[in-house]
Amino acid sequence: MIDLPPTALLHFILGINRIIQCHKNINIGNSLNNRDTLSGILFALLAAVGFSAKAILVKLAYLDQVDAITLLALRMAFALPFFVAVAIWLNGRHAISLKRQDWVEVILLGLLGYYLSSFLDFLGLLYITAGLERLILFLYPTMTVILSAFIYKRAIGRKVIAAMALSYAGIVLVFIHDMDLSHANADLSQAQVLLGAGLVFASALSYASYLVGAGHAISRMGATRFTAYASIVASVACLLQFAVTHPLSALELPMRVYWLSIAMAIFSTVLPVFLLSYAIRRIGSSSTSLIGSAGPVATIALAYVFLDETISLLQIAGTILVLAGVVTISLNSRKSG
Repeated sequence: MIDLPPTALLHFILGINRIIQCHKNINIGNSLNNRDTLSGILFALLAAVGFSAKAILVKLAYLDQVDAITLLALRMAFALPFFVAVAIWLNGRHAISLKRQDWVEVILLGLLGYYLSSFLDFLGLLYITAGLERLILFLYPTMTVILSAFIYKRAIGRKVIAAMALSYAGIVLVFIHDMDLSHANADLSQAQVLLGAGLVFASALSYASYLVGAGHAISRMGATRFTAYASIVASVACLLQFAVTHPLSALELPMRVYWLSIAMAIFSTVLPVFLLSYAIRRIGSSSTSLIGSAGPVATIALAYVFLDETISLLQIAGTILVLAGVVTISLNSRKSG
């Protein structure tokens, strides 16, 4: 799945939160004390860093000449047991079985929203910096607004249009930063940067399409149940893709690739889900979601430390514009909802 803390993922995490509470009696008062608030902020920040670290781990694995299909298969193979465990637990609690139409929607949306978006994202990271990748993915709320307006004939307010213009202006600045870097990198051409940005943009568009189309299915099945099943579908698709396109000898990789894949599954998939669950319990989903906006900043900082990616004033200015635009759209959507 795309490693953002989007609305659908927050619904999934709220469901995980209820699972945790079934095993613990936790008495939460109406007002949280300072310790709970601080721990909630810390958990939300750690979750944002965890999701943001995915791009760093992918880029580090690429240094060992592993291809996108193999790396994605390894990542989903290590994450799959978590989603299966959640699905099994939920099956024991839901008396209502899914109909054939429900399974069709789970499969189609799982392939569109999680498998395809993840595959395109991993391919794009071959050609662009982790910082640009995270910011492009962060545009998915703007795409959701545009798709919803087109499909459901919903008007887009002037404030939202201005915020979207701000976000895309920011992406242009960061894109120019990456294009400038390609001049100094003999192994990367401007055409490849353009290709990588296009692939990641398609990834974000794929996920936005999933969000628009998944609303009815989620309302019938429940967000946690639907997301667990869709994640399993995506994981199986990634494994089948590897089985069809690669021999088993392709798994003869340096152990570092396996450790990085395990780290992706644990620290950029499973652990952030539980950290966000605890954060939501302490400071609420709205505050947790806004703190998640620190993700792109975390990616840029981590890329600077671990990948030696440069930071320029152009990139900083672009990042500020993207964050300002997306946060404005998110707040507007929340008020409208």
